[in-house]
Amino acid sequence: MTNDDIIDNTKSFVKKTLENAEGGHDWFHTLRVFNNANLIAESEHVNVFVVKLSALLHDIADSKFHDGDDTIGPKIAREFLFKQNVDSVIIEHVVKIIENMSFNKSLDTDSKFTSKEMEVVQDADKLDALGAIGIARCFNYGGFKNRALYNPDIKPNLNMTRAEYKKSEAPTINHFYEKLLLLKDGMNTKTGKRIAKKRHAYMEGFLDQFYQEWDGEK
Repeated sequence: MTNDDIIDNTKSFVKKTLENAEGGHDWFHTLRVFNNANLIAESEHVNVFVVKLSALLHDIADSKFHDGDDTIGPKIAREFLFKQNVDSVIIEHVVKIIENMSFNKSLDTDSKFTSKEMEVVQDADKLDALGAIGIARCFNYGGFKNRALYNPDIKPNLNMTRAEYKKSEAPTINHFYEKLLLLKDGMNTKTGKRIAKKRHAYMEGFLDQFYQEWDGEK
């Protein structure tokens, strides 16, 4: 089986697995991250096969939808890749990326693993949390969790631990300050930084308009 065959099989597996997923973490999110990762990888010296597999499998079982258990996704990915006869070194690299690439992992001071491939996939995932798509995903998830749009009396928590972040039930607007607006400065790659800058500016404009309308635009 060729690498292209394995990628095609992975796409089919992920699409089937996520067919009933929440709209911000569904197959189309995965596909956008996959496309972003391929674009970024063009300008980086990386193992593109690892990048593609990691991008496709990164949200196969997001811990947000599994009672906070972040071991399920890596386990599913490992078992799937083993059945595809992927080289064990590749499998371990992909699993490590899935285990360590999420934003909440950056709040964990014990998180040590990194690689150029992870940096590419991490940037690709972050880009999908920025701009118009990022705004849409943010409010879609907030609606899914039945959260308030905004509450002026509940201020963003800018010093959350990883545990606090994972348990947060704050209004959706707070998430912009607690995560989304922080992503631009945490990008790893030149391409990621360039795209993130534009999408970040779009979100700042959205927030300005949101507050004007909230307060009764003159």
